[in-house]
Amino acid sequence: MATTTPVNHGRVLAAELFGTAVLVIGGPGTAILAPNVGLLGISLAFGLSLLVMAYVIGPISGCHINPAVTLGLFVTRRVTGTHAIFAVIGQLIGAIAGAAIVFGIANGRDEFVRGQFAANLWSGPYFGLGAAIVVEVVLTALLVVVVLAASSSGRIPHGMGGLVVGFTLTLIHLISIPVDNTSVNPARSIATALFADPDTGALEQLWAFVVFPLLGAIVGVIIWLVIDDSTVEDTLLAEVPGVTETRDVLDRVADEAVDAVEDAVD
Repeated sequence: MATTTPVNHGRVLAAELFGTAVLVIGGPGTAILAPNVGLLGISLAFGLSLLVMAYVIGPISGCHINPAVTLGLFVTRRVTGTHAIFAVIGQLIGAIAGAAIVFGIANGRDEFVRGQFAANLWSGPYFGLGAAIVVEVVLTALLVVVVLAASSSGRIPHGMGGLVVGFTLTLIHLISIPVDNTSVNPARSIATALFADPDTGALEQLWAFVVFPLLGAIVGVIIWLVIDDSTVEDTLLAEVPGVTETRDVLDRVADEAVDAVEDAVD
C-alpha cells in the first residue's frame, strides 16, 4: 500500500478524506444502520471497506485511512512528514464527514436513538480498560505489521496487498468488537465519539482509543524490525536515545542463545 509515483499532497489529503469517510460509512455505518448483520457482518463491513479503498486510493495516497498506520509508515520512512500530515488531516476530516453522513441517514428513522453510535468504550458491557489497552496495542501492531509487509517489495504477491490487509482488519474486528467495539484507528474513534450520546461516556474514554492505537503502531514497527531484514537505522527510532544500544545488547544476547541451542543440538 505504498506509493511509487510522485506525491501530490493535495490529492493525498483528498484520497485519505474519501477513503476514511468510506471506512466509517462502511464499518460503523453498518453497525448503526444494519445491526442485525451481527458480529461477522460488521467485521466484514470494516474489512471490505478497507479492501476496496486499498485498490481505489492506494496508488494515490497509500490508503492508510488510519493515523496509526500513517505513524507506522512515517516511523519506517515509507512516507515523508509532509505526506503524513496531509494524510492525517484528510483522515480526521473524512472520518467526521462519514459519521455525519451516517447520523443524517439514521435520523430518517423516527425511532432512531443515537446512543453509543458505534463509539469505542471499555465500560458497561465491555471488558474494562486493561483489556482495551491490550487489544488496541496488540491488534494495531498486527495491522501495522501487515501493512508494512504489503508495502515491502516481494513480501506479498503483487496485487494481493489490499486483500490481505482487508481480511486482517476483518479478523481484528472479529476478535475485539466484544472487548471494546474495536478501534485500532484513532480517526474512526474520534468521529463516532463526537456523535455518540454524551451519557455513554464515549468522549471521556476517547483518549484511550487515540493513545493506545498509536502506541500499538510503534510496537508494530518494532515487531517488523525483528522479523524483517530492516534495521533500526532505517527508521526514525534510531534517533531515540538508547534505542540502538538496546538493540545491540539484545542482538548479542539473541546470538548467544542461538549459538547455545545449536551447540546443544549438535
